[in-house]
Amino acid sequence: MTTTLCTVDLIEALTPTVNRVLLTPNTPVSFSSGQYLQLCLTDSDKRPFSIASIPGAKQLELHIGGSVNDQYASQALAHLLQQYQLQQPVLAEIGLGQAQFRADSERPVILVAGGTGFSYVYSIAQSIAAAKLDQPVFVYWGVREQSALYHASVMQQWAAQHSKYRFIPVVQQPDTNWQGRTGMVHQAVLEDFISLEAYDIYVAGPFAMAGVVRDAFIEQGAHREHMYADAFAYI
Repeated sequence: MTTTLCTVDLIEALTPTVNRVLLTPNTPVSFSSGQYLQLCLTDSDKRPFSIASIPGAKQLELHIGGSVNDQYASQALAHLLQQYQLQQPVLAEIGLGQAQFRADSERPVILVAGGTGFSYVYSIAQSIAAAKLDQPVFVYWGVREQSALYHASVMQQWAAQHSKYRFIPVVQQPDTNWQGRTGMVHQAVLEDFISLEAYDIYVAGPFAMAGVVRDAFIEQGAHREHMYADAFAYI
């Protein structure tokens, strides 16, 4: 872990409730795909967010929800916005978590994200593409409404670049124009795989979702030692 000041370079809306934030660390940092950072609002108030960029990137990308119903994220976003307007840096602890991508594994990969948990799987998906790894990769992204699929076109392009990549967006409350998968994201995975025994599985989303996914996937053959989510340590 590295603690450093970071310049806030950009805050832009991806949807009405999700913002993309770009930070430039003032000192060199090291992290693995799938790790997270903590924004230090005060000495005792530290808030974790997955790093959406890949190791070696000059900027750290975050996807932060800012809805009034999620004060934990919206307060962090307000802190970032204030520092951005004042042209002041923010303090961050970078390179945390144990659910990073296991690049030395040759097992096929399933990445499962709920909401802005997508930033976690986005980093891993980009790293897989950059390393030109050859195993099959399935990315499932669950959202409440299709307007929340802020990087759908990017992921469709990612999948089009390799015959073994698949991107499966899943919408809980679709409108009449949606032609893709519907329902809960983990149910889509259970429908698509008779057994999950052979897969490395990475999960990011609300704690409640992570618990449901873990139990359902293990029942369908997944090995706990091949399932990765930082939330598992808390549930």
